[in-house]
Amino acid sequence: MTKSPKEAGLDRKILALLPDSITPVADAMLHDDEIKALQDYANVVSIKRLGYNDHGPVHMRKVARNALRMARLLNDAGIPLSVEEEEQGTHADALFAVFTAGLLHDVGMSMTRQDHENYSALLAQPIVDRFLGDLYPRDGAKRVILRSLILEAIVGHMGAIRVNSLEAGLILVADGCDMEKGRARIPMLLNTEARPGDIHKYSSTAVERITFYGGEEKPIRIDIEMNESVGFFQVEEVLFPKLNMSPAKRYIELYAGVIDQEARRYV
Repeated sequence: MTKSPKEAGLDRKILALLPDSITPVADAMLHDDEIKALQDYANVVSIKRLGYNDHGPVHMRKVARNALRMARLLNDAGIPLSVEEEEQGTHADALFAVFTAGLLHDVGMSMTRQDHENYSALLAQPIVDRFLGDLYPRDGAKRVILRSLILEAIVGHMGAIRVNSLEAGLILVADGCDMEKGRARIPMLLNTEARPGDIHKYSSTAVERITFYGGEEKPIRIDIEMNESVGFFQVEEVLFPKLNMSPAKRYIELYAGVIDQEARRYV
């Protein structure tokens, strides 16, 4: 299994956000051949066949990392995730669900774009069961609970259905936040002729950086900096609809703006 330097760097950042109790299984997932093959082929379909942005191993890792960053900010503010609040699991359990959903949410792109979130859940379930078995070999109830939570986050990541857990809500927002310019680099190089959906590539190319940190009024603040106003398409047409569908919205401040201009506050 060959990994890019970008993937390896993201692996280290992801593992640093996870508690020691789950890092061995998480590390095994980050090095799993089946997951890698699904992620790589999802990217082939997305970029080469359809001319879309990255939906492969780097994107899925970024979504996992973004969601884990926000989960840490919520935890720092004393806000439990859903399985914690419902007394169905620990914070570590919730983080494993968030990590796993992020890592697998787009594997259905290896089959098709339309309804790919449902196919992602279909392809992910046996993998989820395999690693839940490794992490909780004697706790069948925990495996059922976390499998349901992970699959909710996967099928809900497009915002087409209402999700109800904070864990799934974080994946929704984290997916919408992967819009920085590097995501469109390969599609822009491969496809030089105008095609449907190009606004997604050009608008994401305008987004310079996205940062997550504690807000002044809410636990999470997301700042989006762009070099051109076309980047507002990503914020208003991609991220904001997902944020509006997310149970995490009440905990988030969202700002976006062109560098050296006053940023807009959305929530």
